[in-house]
Amino acid sequence: MPFRLLIPLGLLCALLPQHHGAPGPDGSAPDPAHYRERVKAMFYHAYDSYLENAFPFDELRPLTCDGHDTWGSFSLTLIDALDTLLILGNVSEFQRVVEVLQDSVDFDIDVNASVFETNIRVVGGLLSAHLLSKKAGVEVEAGWPCSGPLLRMAEEAARKLLPAFQTPTGMPYGTVNLLHGVNPGETPVTCTAGIGTFIVEFATLSSLTGDPVFEDVARVALMRLWESRSDIGLVGNHIDVLTGKWVAQDAGIGAGVDSYFEYLVKGAILLQDKKLMAMFLGKNGRSLIGDIDNAMRTFLNYYTVWKQFGGLPEFYNIPQGYTVEKREGYPLRPELIESAMYLYRATGDPTLLELGRDAVESIEKISKVECGFATIKDLRDHKLDNRMESFFLAETVKYLYLLFDPTNFIHNNGSTFDAVITPYGECILGAGGYIFNTEAHPIDPAALHCCQRLKEEQWEVEDLMREFYSLKRSRSKFQKNTVSSGPWEPPARPGTLFSPENHDQARERKPAKQKVPLLSCPSQPFTSKLALLGQVFLDSS
Repeated sequence: MPFRLLIPLGLLCALLPQHHGAPGPDGSAPDPAHYRERVKAMFYHAYDSYLENAFPFDELRPLTCDGHDTWGSFSLTLIDALDTLLILGNVSEFQRVVEVLQDSVDFDIDVNASVFETNIRVVGGLLSAHLLSKKAGVEVEAGWPCSGPLLRMAEEAARKLLPAFQTPTGMPYGTVNLLHGVNPGETPVTCTAGIGTFIVEFATLSSLTGDPVFEDVARVALMRLWESRSDIGLVGNHIDVLTGKWVAQDAGIGAGVDSYFEYLVKGAILLQDKKLMAMFLGKNGRSLIGDIDNAMRTFLNYYTVWKQFGGLPEFYNIPQGYTVEKREGYPLRPELIESAMYLYRATGDPTLLELGRDAVESIEKISKVECGFATIKDLRDHKLDNRMESFFLAETVKYLYLLFDPTNFIHNNGSTFDAVITPYGECILGAGGYIFNTEAHPIDPAALHCCQRLKEEQWEVEDLMREFYSLKRSRSKFQKNTVSSGPWEPPARPGTLFSPENHDQARERKPAKQKVPLLSCPSQPFTSKLALLGQVFLDSS
């Protein structure tokens, strides 16, 4: 929870020592190139240790150098780490893992799985990897991104979760058996985050597959939760999904609640949904919506605690300036590093790079063991626990790397993009603006406009463009340098802008990146705005 520390800096423990790459006497920031390589080495130490000692189990136990299943028996760490491989530039391993997952992961198993964790880690990880497959050099099938093996896996996993939403309120149970559905006697008490953290993945899945059921259940759950808020607009921590009555009424934005607020704003951005944004306004998530000054002040308070312990304890007593009993651990969570990444993109403040430096140094010094990185059980004496959560590779390392890699494709500002042919027309991918789910799996928002099944919606856009340009000539022009995803025949309907002849010509062209001027508002061309939203209907002039 954001707070303002009241503890003088003089009472804190000694700060971390200076390191190579740290600010020098002239106040220069840590060297990003140096720390990029350090972060990459951290990733491979953990990743290789998982493959050698724990695969196909969900997670690595780094102190005993073996593995165990935690959230469902999906080889979870491999799914969670997949898009991180591409962000680090390892396309060959990305391609290999895609094949491994298709051969080894089975969701038709008699396992009780967390609905929340399966969604954010498995469904989110597979969707992100699916949308990044072409960039990673995977040979995608005809019709991609509206079809593909990873998309089918994500859909299969999500369908296994749907029985959990069959409640009187529409809010889901917390656990579901992947083979039998909700177990008789399953507790109806679910945390707030476990109800309100589906709209990003499920809306993306509905847009790509054309099946509205996923977005529908996510929206119903989100709205029922919102409608259950108190008279002063607060939500509690746990609710009975059968009755809609709060079981734990303590309000906050910490564990059990946080991603509910996160998904209100991210869902609003992803879906351009004003209602979701209105529901979010007044809540925290400041750097995402431009409240940079308050976000930076909150960040600096947390950073002070990090310097005190070399990590963030799960709970912190502000008046005492110390940890809370039985909450002294740090499981290598990413949230402070994630905030630093966002804030650095917004401000360029070198203080944020210093946090990245301190995180690398602290984690390596305290948590690194022979077989990976271990959860810190107690920050007071740096005792370790025998677990390495999959989010360490999915989130913590990823955000650290992106903090030190300003030119990564994830940070694309729209200056380059790929035009892709789909069975539903031409769409734009890779222009940037990625929305990270709460497990740090990036979703390309433009992809949601690539697979429209409702043709009347496409016709409405085309009518708008025809009116805007007063088109008088043939409506069969493609934008140049189009990338084809396979041999399909586009639908021939009245008013379509595409013809089979021009499609064949476009398919023969070699894939090419498009370069356009940097976009700015409000003067950017109307066509460029539409391109960023995923649909392209261009005049030839």
